[in-house]
Amino acid sequence: MIIVGIILSVFGIGFFCWLLFTLAVYALPFFAGLSAGLAAFHSGSGVIGALIVGGLAGGATLAIGHIVFATVRTPLIRAAIGLLYGVPAAIAGYHATLGLAHIGMPSEVWRETFAVVGAVLVGGTAWARMFLFLPPNGGQGVAAGSAHLPLSAATTQG
Repeated sequence: MIIVGIILSVFGIGFFCWLLFTLAVYALPFFAGLSAGLAAFHSGSGVIGALIVGGLAGGATLAIGHIVFATVRTPLIRAAIGLLYGVPAAIAGYHATLGLAHIGMPSEVWRETFAVVGAVLVGGTAWARMFLFLPPNGGQGVAAGSAHLPLSAATTQG
């Protein structure tokens, strides 16, 4: 029975780590939706109104971020948008890794070390996943009149 518990614990921790890396890019929209929903609830909109406001705010944050990231061509602005999504994911990764490290690490130094490594990995993963939402041409199209014909096609058109 102990072996089954150990195996299920390993699979459970693995599942939570996979879930953390998969959902890391959604940390900023989740925080925005949660903040907007709580603000709506505290202003007297009720539970249903707060859920609707929170869902709309989180969805809008995600959609606007991806649209702006895909349409902007400047690498510096793309990096800033990626960091805007990566920093909340890094904070969430830090706390999740610290919580997991509290389970099996007796030393405070090692817990903090693993938490920082987890924050860097989760934040970097969220930042890199922003590039998965780019179109195949990197968001850059061919401008009108800038395409050049091959030499053989240019000479036959006369």
